[in-house]
Amino acid sequence: MTIHTTPHLNFRGDARRALEFYGAAFDGHVSITTYAEVGMPADLPGADAVVFGLVAGSTGFRVMAYDIPGSTEGSIAGGGATRRQDNATITDQAFFVSVGSESLDELRGPWDTLAADAVIVEPLAASAWSAGFGMLTDRFGVTWSFSVTAA
Repeated sequence: MTIHTTPHLNFRGDARRALEFYGAAFDGHVSITTYAEVGMPADLPGADAVVFGLVAGSTGFRVMAYDIPGSTEGSIAGGGATRRQDNATITDQAFFVSVGSESLDELRGPWDTLAADAVIVEPLAASAWSAGFGMLTDRFGVTWSFSVTAA
């Protein structure tokens, strides 16, 4: 038996932009379904918002997202912040999205894309426990943890 997990991110109106950004970062195919496409009258506010969104990359990367109905403030639901302080990561966020690869080089492309307009919590570099580790909070408020995993 094989079990896979896929983060499902809940946005306040930014799901489409976030999915397109993540699709570019991870070289993934983006699929988006709007509320109108599943029956909401097209003339209602929010009908063009995302009810189901998926990025699927050839590497196995997957992330889902949707817009909370009636919410238009942008960014990720739940918010919060993550920072480094006194050699520790301090956060009040409910979750991070973790990305792992056997190669630091493979992580650099997605890292560099997500790092645009991001808050870098910890730069992507060798660490005491990994050949590469880094953490950032992207322009949509999602915190990503990157790490090189053992082969």
